Amino acid sequence: MAILGLPPDTDADIARVTEALAMITPRWNVRIMLALSGPPQRYSEIAGKVSWLQNGQLHPKLRDLCEAGLVQRTEHTSRHVTYGHTDRGAALLPVLPLIVTWAEEHLEKTYRPLPAIEQIEDSLTLLTRRHAAAILWVLKSREEVSGRALARIVMPSSDWTNIYPPLRQLVADGLVDTDGIGQPYRLADAGAGLAPVFGALSAWSAGHPLAQAARHPVWGRPDAAATPKRWVSNPSRLPVPTGVSAPTRVGQTSPPTWQNRDLFSHAATARPKAALPAGGPRR
Repeated sequence: MAILGLPPDTDADIARVTEALAMITPRWNVRIMLALSGPPQRYSEIAGKVSWLQNGQLHPKLRDLCEAGLVQRTEHTSRHVTYGHTDRGAALLPVLPLIVTWAEEHLEKTYRPLPAIEQIEDSLTLLTRRHAAAILWVLKSREEVSGRALARIVMPSSDWTNIYPPLRQLVADGLVDTDGIGQPYRLADAGAGLAPVFGALSAWSAGHPLAQAARHPVWGRPDAAATPKRWVSNPSRLPVPTGVSAPTRVGQTSPPTWQNRDLFSHAATARPKAALPAGGPRR
């Protein structure tokens, strides 16, 4: 992706984050990544954890995750093959709780508390809209921008009116605000709340520890301390909190920091039905 109206380093940053989102957004990818938590597993073991996939659907998904560098296939013998997270894949997992936190705070409420895995999938659907990351990035850095100016920055080689379909979608999704036709655009609270998610994805996609997310030049916090919260930091650099196991890398046998069942079955705090607002980004 080339966004010629942005500085090269910003353009590269957005492109890396967009690619990272594209790796995990396809249907079932996150669930498969979570099913792989723990030591390397044989195909039949993984299939038993994602039994909703029909015959023939799991293998191409695993192949794509291997090609993306998130999963490692190890052939011990011709009849003994295992799959497990690469170091890169394991380092991505701590970003998922950040997405859950954002979703529980900003996505529109449902009639029932959703498992965290559904919160993640709903969030990824919004974040992978066409040009979404670039538009949100520019609005975060410029605060308010007209549609025409935004088009010159995000899609300089296209007709400037092409900016409006993705903009209208982001407004409908609740991530962007405007006071009306002809008025500038700005981030909604939900869009601004994506700072921890985009900061973490940027750090991960650049190969940096997640500790650097809070100091991202666009999505970071100016007053961020050098030491981040433990649960979003690189687990190899900080001690594991009491009672929580460290994330598993390929070849290790200890359980992950948070079990996959936590994201499959986790329910948000119950909210009284009378208090459920209709607003928030759409699912």
